[in-house]
Amino acid sequence: MKYIQQAFDTNWVAPLGPNVDAFEEALAEYLGQGRHVTALSSGTAAIHLGLILLGVGPGDEVICQSFTFVASANPIKYLGASPVFIESEKDTWNMDPALLEEAIADRIKKTGRKPKAIIPVHLYGMPARIDRITEIAGRYGIPVLEDAAEALGSEYKGQKCGSFGDLACLSFNGNKIITTSGGGALVSRTEEQALRTKFFATQARDKAQHYQHSEPGYNYRMSNICAGIGRGQMEVLDQFIIRRRQIHDFYRDTLSHLPGITLLENPSPEFASNHWLTCILLDPALAGYSRETLRLAMEAENIETRPLWKPMHLQPLYAGAPFYGDGTSEELFNKGLCLPSSPVLTDEDLERVISVFPGNTSRNSSFRRNSPIS
Repeated sequence: MKYIQQAFDTNWVAPLGPNVDAFEEALAEYLGQGRHVTALSSGTAAIHLGLILLGVGPGDEVICQSFTFVASANPIKYLGASPVFIESEKDTWNMDPALLEEAIADRIKKTGRKPKAIIPVHLYGMPARIDRITEIAGRYGIPVLEDAAEALGSEYKGQKCGSFGDLACLSFNGNKIITTSGGGALVSRTEEQALRTKFFATQARDKAQHYQHSEPGYNYRMSNICAGIGRGQMEVLDQFIIRRRQIHDFYRDTLSHLPGITLLENPSPEFASNHWLTCILLDPALAGYSRETLRLAMEAENIETRPLWKPMHLQPLYAGAPFYGDGTSEELFNKGLCLPSSPVLTDEDLERVISVFPGNTSRNSSFRRNSPIS
């Protein structure tokens, strides 16, 4: 509220101002690696402008993770390019590096051209094996646009997600780890890329006294009001991550003994998920009931849960798009469920959630010491 009030008091309510500058600086400092951050109206806008900066256009192919939200793929269509979808690994649920390399070689063989860009996603806050992905991309000379929309604060081998790719996107939508009510950011390696991003995000106005435009632009800049919310959120980001991880630990400790229930966990100490959402897989053969049965039981108790993302290669919008996979993401979709994970959940809220699971009588009294964040 302090930063928002400052915006009104100083009459900075447009898509520029002290809050925008300070929010970008705070994000850049948080990510490290000398990155530059441009605050935008959404994470989708960040992917769109990122692809423009990478020169993607009509007739190009862009490799994209299939198991993700549709916003990872839609900007490819905006530019008249075509997506090529890649299957996920079983342990991270993210882009499989082996299938990525297979797809690159096959696209070159079939089209005579290499894909223009690669979009891996850190899904549900779990880091992808981004070092292997960037290494493969580097050998073929293909830039990586890292989708870290769900992974602010997650780390892989001690480095923040969002700081690995040639470019990266962040999201501050209402359900993300921090929010600006709606918003996103494009993370760049160079100041020149950041300036180019701002140019496209403000209608691509040429340097002239009058309004002159030589390239198409977009109204994608974040407002100073929203950036004020973001500045305040940055001050509690670490607390939010701690609480999300506590919630994940609670679910693991109270559900892991149930037959047929597994959680998305860090595969090794190299991975440090922010646990933006705690996700489970439910094997009906072992549990005795399906994912959908559990979802409807939760709904009957006024508890919202959601199936995992439906893979892009199964979406009507992308029917016929090239896909390289083995059925992993389809199985995840059929068996997976996102549990309530907001940091404002109380311990009583969490007890309500686990009480719906058939056969669950566990209680974790030690969790009572962890208080929700308001």
